[in-house]
Amino acid sequence: RSRIRNTRTVVIDGHRFELSNLDKVFWPSEGFTKGDVIEYYRAVARGMLPHLQDRPESLYRTPNGIIEGGFFQKEAGELPPPWVTTREIFSKHVDKQIKYFVCQDEATLVYMANLGCIEINPWLSRLQSLNFPDYFVIDLDPEDIPFPKVIEAALAVHEVLERAGAPSFPKTSGATGMHIYVPLAAKYDYDTAEKFARLVAALVHQLVPDFTSLERSPRKRQKKVYLDFLQNKAGQTLAAPYSIRPRPGATVSAPLTWDEVRPGLEPSQFTIHNMPSRLEKRGDLFHGVLGAGIDLEACLENLES
Repeated sequence: RSRIRNTRTVVIDGHRFELSNLDKVFWPSEGFTKGDVIEYYRAVARGMLPHLQDRPESLYRTPNGIIEGGFFQKEAGELPPPWVTTREIFSKHVDKQIKYFVCQDEATLVYMANLGCIEINPWLSRLQSLNFPDYFVIDLDPEDIPFPKVIEAALAVHEVLERAGAPSFPKTSGATGMHIYVPLAAKYDYDTAEKFARLVAALVHQLVPDFTSLERSPRKRQKKVYLDFLQNKAGQTLAAPYSIRPRPGATVSAPLTWDEVRPGLEPSQFTIHNMPSRLEKRGDLFHGVLGAGIDLEACLENLES
């Protein structure tokens, strides 16, 4: 690969802007740079953008690399140029308007990466239907328990959702867990989505009580996989499909088929190096989360019978 110069001007989607500090090392052990992050996001933009468009985004920025740590940024402030879409949304949590980034195109994706944004965390709902999520998520979060147990928990989630007649889409979180999405097509509000997610989590816990937990406190779920259904609230965010995570090896959140969720699967298998070719070869395996939503009443009937 040709050496990336420290600064260069690009024209993307008709917008001319400057990329800076391209050879700043973000992963000291691997030698990966800020330029590598930008190249990666350009390579996966086609598959990733449908999962970012029209959604408020929280950026996780590590301008001095992953070892130095980073910070979440929701407030776009005066930072972005006029062609970057932003939207002000009132936050009860901080009792004020927050001006969110909304990533509509490749230029914005690259602009955000140039801020040192490694990880992009979108809302579950779009600007057009802010109180109606496009999917609900079960977030499998292991507390000091090896990944094979996360796989077992994911398969139990799949079993319950199959019983409900609900299509579901798994991805690695890119860190230590997995995320399982169920499409809702913005037909139900967040409260309804969370109630159904809670029911699914409870049924999964009944299936595999030995190594799963519904306890929020990490202290109370040592050596368990936490079945987190509480992400299904307005303003909550999760790492997007294809998002890089600030972890050793530059792992990414990888959409999977259910066939791939089996012993031997490891989050470390999916990185900024191999995800672009995987996406090219397999297409966007997460495309279905944006498709037709489930019929909640029918799913509940299936579970009752």
